[in-house]
Amino acid sequence: MKARRFFRPAACLVILALFFSLSLLTFNNQPASAKANAPGKNTPKANRIAPDLQAKASRARGQDTSDSARVILQLNSPPSPALISLLNRNGVHVRNSFKNLNTQVVDLPLSLIDSLTTFKEVFSVSLDSPVRSLGHVSLTTGADAARSSTAPDIGVDGTGIGIAVLDSGFDAEHVSFLSRTGESRIVFSKDFTDENRVDDPFGHGTHVAATAAGNGRVANAAYVGIAPNANLINLRVLNSQGSGSVSTILAALDWLLSNRATYNIRVANLSLGMPAIQSYQFDPVCQAVRRLVDAGVVVTVAAGNNGKDASGSKIYGAIHSPGIEPSAITVGAVNTFGTDTRSDDGVTSYSSRGPTRSFWTDSAEVKHYDNVLKPELVAPGNRLIYAEADNNALVVQHPELDAGVCQANNRKQMYLNGTSMAAPVVAGAAALMLQANPNLTPNLVKVILTYTAQPLAGANRFEQGSGELNIEGAVRLARLVRTDLSADTDLGTALLTTTDAPTQSTTIAGFTFQWAREVNLNLAVVSGDELITKYQKIYALGVIVSDGVIVSDGVIVSDATMLSNGVLCGDGVIVSDGVIVSDGVIVSDGVIISDGVIISDGVIVSDGVIVSDMTLQAQSATFNGDDTPSMAAPIDSGTDCLDY
Repeated sequence: MKARRFFRPAACLVILALFFSLSLLTFNNQPASAKANAPGKNTPKANRIAPDLQAKASRARGQDTSDSARVILQLNSPPSPALISLLNRNGVHVRNSFKNLNTQVVDLPLSLIDSLTTFKEVFSVSLDSPVRSLGHVSLTTGADAARSSTAPDIGVDGTGIGIAVLDSGFDAEHVSFLSRTGESRIVFSKDFTDENRVDDPFGHGTHVAATAAGNGRVANAAYVGIAPNANLINLRVLNSQGSGSVSTILAALDWLLSNRATYNIRVANLSLGMPAIQSYQFDPVCQAVRRLVDAGVVVTVAAGNNGKDASGSKIYGAIHSPGIEPSAITVGAVNTFGTDTRSDDGVTSYSSRGPTRSFWTDSAEVKHYDNVLKPELVAPGNRLIYAEADNNALVVQHPELDAGVCQANNRKQMYLNGTSMAAPVVAGAAALMLQANPNLTPNLVKVILTYTAQPLAGANRFEQGSGELNIEGAVRLARLVRTDLSADTDLGTALLTTTDAPTQSTTIAGFTFQWAREVNLNLAVVSGDELITKYQKIYALGVIVSDGVIVSDGVIVSDATMLSNGVLCGDGVIVSDGVIVSDGVIVSDGVIISDGVIISDGVIVSDGVIVSDMTLQAQSATFNGDDTPSMAAPIDSGTDCLDY
């Protein structure tokens, strides 16, 4: 494939995401963080009513009102006759049921909320809260190197892999979604918003989908997506204003669980979210994501756009849900400064930082924080240019977002910024990896992506995770992984088809960097060549990578039944309830972060509560992004380019 210069866009995220506090259903395989903080024999019983719903019900009792609420009711076993009787009362309406998730959407009087927790089969009750979208890449991420090869059976472009995009819909008329032979690669579309349309009047979903899998027909492939021949599944969960609800997302995830095999859906992208209050152990969307990952689907999620406050000061602990879910790949945003070389790349100021500050409260009113290390990695997300949906609300309200590439409605491109744009870059990367090696599990995909990432100077792990996405290295390593591995494979068995580990460095646009050579296990970071040379039990389906560590009295050690002896557990990251101890690698000056305050360079969001200006900051990031000497947007000639 001939060399070409690509524009390095910037990811958009519309995410403000109204408030969200949820309770949910648990799974058999609890991660290490859950083992450390989850309700157990020696822990007071967890409150099964989400905090915001409890407060709403309490206010209603004080006012003697007959107000009702729409709630998410999660069950851990079939409903008893007594519960069925309650749900059949006058004034109670079951609006929807999600059989794969053991979850129902119910309208009922607030006076009945407390009585629901008297049923043993009720796991959690939470509000059906609002959700909103968050919001040259091909060359700088290494996707070009992964796609181009003299041997046609080695280059990858996403062929045969289905990517589900849960967003505001697609503009199916845009040329970015055609195959090389002219057929649409949007193989299925479904609306979950009750607007009975699958197009994109808001404008977010089209850009996200094109980032992951847009073709190179426009402007000589200047705006080619990461996996330009992957199939796309359009699951419209955000309405014409870019908002949705927990129940619409659950409906889409439930559909996905039932239909993933039909469309070979191996990747799902959620560039949306809501402020995370309730622990991932009870959050309904997080629990649904876990089920999807356990079923073999890689889930990429935007971290959020709340990395700073109105004064520009850093904020830690504002990762959004479902980005707080350990099994998901949570993605932060990078500013490429408009250059193909990665030597000047840095994390954007607005990209949400970890750790997660979601929590659960026991019956003694004691809060137990998740404190999960997030994001997993970062990817380009500042001033990205990709497909523009015709007459979409974002451009109508902000004409400056149109990139001026073309006048034809089905070829227009637009700017967007945010972690919403970074997440589909990683989704496209996962599709390339799965084409190269279809037997990879979601955990192996996550491990390979983080192990091969490029650590960025000046950013700590709460900002960048393992570092910036490196598609060349990830696909190269994915090709070497054996295809006969299973959950029955013995710990320490050879992982690769070769006896030697691959070269653990990558060169992109003339810049050579070393791989991170580490993996984030949610509460600790582990390292060692055996992560990529020997099979680890954490790579199987039905577990998450954090099952490889054990937390006891604030000390983290590796689990010898899950990780081989050559995997080293770092002692510089120890997380216990409310306290994070750093050795200077995680926090810039190595101070102790205690109960909500980071002394070094920012403030951590206290108790998971999102400060008042968060919504405005997220919107500002979406439309303005960080300052960058962006390259000029190449103009489209109107002639299709098929050499991409």
